[in-house]
Amino acid sequence: EVHMLGQAVGAHTDATHGMTLAAVALPYYRLVMPYGVEKFARFATNVWGISPEGRTTEELASAGLDAMEAWMREIGCVMSISELGATEDMLEDLADSTLVMQGGYHVLTRDEIVEVLRASL
Repeated sequence: EVHMLGQAVGAHTDATHGMTLAAVALPYYRLVMPYGVEKFARFATNVWGISPEGRTTEELASAGLDAMEAWMREIGCVMSISELGATEDMLEDLADSTLVMQGGYHVLTRDEIVEVLRASL
């Protein structure tokens, strides 16, 4: 899904695919995290070295996404679709342009697509 969200943003802004993926990734991952919380928790431990001690699975998973966000900011990733030229009034068209894929942690509804895109502004 994050790939398809990025494709839609790129189609409307002419931004590169890597930039659009970076801009939508964290809001998307935060939305789907509850559906794959165990894997997100493993990601936190295995990729970022975050200790699970004293944390719930959800807290660990969230800490992993926080670490990912900090790293993305550190290396200078585009962190919002507004930096790429997207505006609030484009959200409905962006949602309509997003191809919904079956599978993954959770199949997004149109409202969730708009929610991710709004959080990506």
